[in-house]
Amino acid sequence: MEDKKTCLHDRHVALGALMQPFAGYDMPIQYSSITDEHNAVRNHCGVFDVSHMGEVYITGNEAEKYVNHIFTNDIAGAPVGKVFYGMMLYPDGGTVDDLLVYKLGENEFFLVINAANIDKDVDWIRQNATGYDVAIDHCSDYYGQLAVQGPEAEQVMEEVLGLACKDLEFYTAKTIATHGANVIVSRTGYTGEDGFEIYGPHEFIVEQWDKLMASKRCVPCGLGCRDTLRFEVGLPLYGDELSNEISPVMAGFSMFCKLDKEEFIGKEAVAKQKADGVEKKVVGIELKDKAIPRHGYDVVKDGVKVGEVTTGYHCISVDKSVCMALVDSQYAKLGNELEIQIRKKTFPGTVVKKRFYDKHYKK
Repeated sequence: MEDKKTCLHDRHVALGALMQPFAGYDMPIQYSSITDEHNAVRNHCGVFDVSHMGEVYITGNEAEKYVNHIFTNDIAGAPVGKVFYGMMLYPDGGTVDDLLVYKLGENEFFLVINAANIDKDVDWIRQNATGYDVAIDHCSDYYGQLAVQGPEAEQVMEEVLGLACKDLEFYTAKTIATHGANVIVSRTGYTGEDGFEIYGPHEFIVEQWDKLMASKRCVPCGLGCRDTLRFEVGLPLYGDELSNEISPVMAGFSMFCKLDKEEFIGKEAVAKQKADGVEKKVVGIELKDKAIPRHGYDVVKDGVKVGEVTTGYHCISVDKSVCMALVDSQYAKLGNELEIQIRKKTFPGTVVKKRFYDKHYKK
């Protein structure tokens, strides 16, 4: 099957981007270099085409009750404009997906899901809606999405695009009526820097991209540096640090599973894992060498495999070889000495916190 294309595909090709398949889409991996684009976001401003992400509207009299049923975080009584991060879980605690939930109205919720999981997630959302007075609108084909990220993102949004965003606090959103469409603007970010997301119809997104490129005030960024940026600040990628076999408790994200709310799918499993412990945990490991650990490499202790690397890089912002890895819990304590098997050699490393670089979000 041919890979899908986002509304900006022709723009990426014209800019000479390296294009590769990702989550069923033909996506830009890099334009100049991953390092240059990474540093642009850390120090100035970069823009990403993330139109491959999925979007689902949930409305109706029981929209809040239903979203709280399928979502681990607690949205009950939240103010309009609030954005939440959390997960959808299987009954056994495995992760269906991690996602954002936007409260756009009293009975209006906007779910942003991972591109690789769109079909699976939409099926899950629909399957679990039986008995609830809700309407589910799968609108992924309607929306394009831009992520404008970096310490200069606010000025670029306001001055280049004319999108008022200074009033947005961290993890909030609003709807702006412009160009004959309702455009959603939020302030979250998957890079560890201040940043904004713009959701709108394809024509609008293309127009905003062209304005941004013409301004020369931000650089186009591919999925390569999107991964290095999120990794450095300890943010997970579904399929690596979270999966149907890796629960939020194992990944270290149980703070987004609100056990004090009445119920959600997977609550009992999460509570049991928190009470009894888990067999494996996701940890950070810093190597003492410049060798680069990669996804799938073995983690070893005294010649025995005790885990596997989920994501690894030579960190651009801190000049260290580091990784996140899923290891047997008995080896997950900070300061433990482990080794990474890289081809025929093993390289010593130390268990450290998963955040290798401090976030710089809007306070």
